[in-house]
Amino acid sequence: QVQLVESGGGLVQAGGSLRLSCAASGGTFSSYFMGWFRQAPGKERLFVASITWTGGTTNYVNSVKGRFTISRDNSKNTVYLQMNSLRPEDTAVYYCAAGRGRPAFWNADEYDYWGQGTQVTVSS
Repeated sequence: QVQLVESGGGLVQAGGSLRLSCAASGGTFSSYFMGWFRQAPGKERLFVASITWTGGTTNYVNSVKGRFTISRDNSKNTVYLQMNSLRPEDTAVYYCAAGRGRPAFWNADEYDYWGQGTQVTVSS
């Protein structure tokens, strides 16, 4: 059993930055494929970024490429999402997710464990 807790969200102006953290407990962190998803009010939960077990491969939705960076520190059982040049359309609840093995990284249904989310609000 794995528990995930997100932190680092908040209110920022357009063009600003935030760094989200996801702390994991239980299980073996390095064995999990990690992802970030986001869900805006009234919208479905959508893929943002993912990272493989040792951080060798990352994937991003096109809208955040060049602005967001996902990383992980297995010694701290933590995955991060550095968000720069934030835009109002980035406003959402951001969720950390963990998958056993290698899921289809863009598909939320492929992940096994989820955090409770952290709110990111970007004002114009």
